[in-house]
Amino acid sequence: MEIEFAGAAREVTGSCHILRVSGKTILLDCGLFQGRRRDAHEKNLRLPVAIEEIDAIVLSHAHIDHAGRLPLLVRQGYAGTIWCTPATRDLCAVMLADSAQIQEKDAEFLARHGKEHAEPLYSMRHAVRTIELMVGVPYHRAFDIVPGVRATFVDAGHILGSASVILDCTEGTQTRRLVFSGDIGRSGLPIIRDPEPPEGVDTLVMESTYGNRDHESVEGARARLAAVIRDTAARGGRVLIPAFAVGRTQELVYDLHVLAAAGAVPSVPVFIDSPLAIDTTSVFEMHPDLFDHSEELVRTARELFRFGLVHYTRDVEESKALARMHGPMVIIAASGMAESGRILHHLVQGASDPRNTILIVGFQAEHTLGRRIVERRPLLRIFGEETPLRADVEIVNGYSAHADRTELGSWVDRVRERSPRLKRVWLVHGEPPAQCEFANTLQAKGLTVGCPSPRERQAF
Repeated sequence: MEIEFAGAAREVTGSCHILRVSGKTILLDCGLFQGRRRDAHEKNLRLPVAIEEIDAIVLSHAHIDHAGRLPLLVRQGYAGTIWCTPATRDLCAVMLADSAQIQEKDAEFLARHGKEHAEPLYSMRHAVRTIELMVGVPYHRAFDIVPGVRATFVDAGHILGSASVILDCTEGTQTRRLVFSGDIGRSGLPIIRDPEPPEGVDTLVMESTYGNRDHESVEGARARLAAVIRDTAARGGRVLIPAFAVGRTQELVYDLHVLAAAGAVPSVPVFIDSPLAIDTTSVFEMHPDLFDHSEELVRTARELFRFGLVHYTRDVEESKALARMHGPMVIIAASGMAESGRILHHLVQGASDPRNTILIVGFQAEHTLGRRIVERRPLLRIFGEETPLRADVEIVNGYSAHADRTELGSWVDRVRERSPRLKRVWLVHGEPPAQCEFANTLQAKGLTVGCPSPRERQAF
């Protein structure tokens, strides 16, 4: 039994791990790499393993850095099963189609303006075929992936439908329980239930995105969101928020609903300028059984994501019209790391205006435009042109859907309480500084910890 770390190894994008048991090969995730466009494109084109060797795929959740290369595998000939939760399948139906469309539209835009560009990795038909291969299995229901490997999903508390994957692997007379954590969520996030620790674990493959820092509280994030809106509106500016269409956008709308109901923000319009966010919000509304019903708004609101101030702008002309509007407003648009999508057009128009605020509400990987905004680079390169950064930049980490250092440690403690045999942990989905510090934390707990390099193989 062996695992190979083919993506998100000492970095935070491109999640993909290759499990080999009894002559069968299973992919755990197959996400897009993000960062410098040319480098990321070249990495995305390199398949993790020959298509004919892949017997099955298990997907932890729908975020594009975990699911975004699946249509490329399909384009190259993959026709096997992709296992996931029902909500993940429903989210991928809109997310992968959107990914295909964005790649095609961005290539067309850059070509039309004579700019260098990469060809799309896949088209809409490959995204549609990918969904046809997905089989949704609810939490806590065991299923056979291939002979010798049985899986069970438990709620990872990260986004709607996200799962930690329990894998009972049998080779000969030996059975080992490997758990792939997926992305671990935070306790107390709005809408989504708290993460559920698996039990009986022998070996753990665990994310470590925020292994060296703690977030502000969820309540603190809501208060800072209100303050940013109040301050920016007083200047007559716009709040521009690059946000993942899945999870982050819904959390922001939820908090804005709470703040508006309490009179804690001025009555400025809020535009959700993302067809993907609109579609994924509809998917959320299809799965109220997965919401955290201990929250008052979840229990009492007739429509959780729709209230007086919020407007959903699907059409391109509606999006363009925002540039011609006057007065304060909030614009939430994908992508979350400002690498593609409508947020780029809003940044081109708004980053140079000192009345505006760019509000960063999630992790920004190295070499992304979002990271350059966090670093407050004086010039931002967008669509091949340089745009001055004069807008205020505010960073609110309390909206991260990833567990922080303390929360990751607590999750491991809860796993260990249920897993007396757990000794070995491999850390993935983290940049080296975060991984090294968190590895030291876990080693102090008596665990053997590794931070595998790309393409490293380990027996378990």
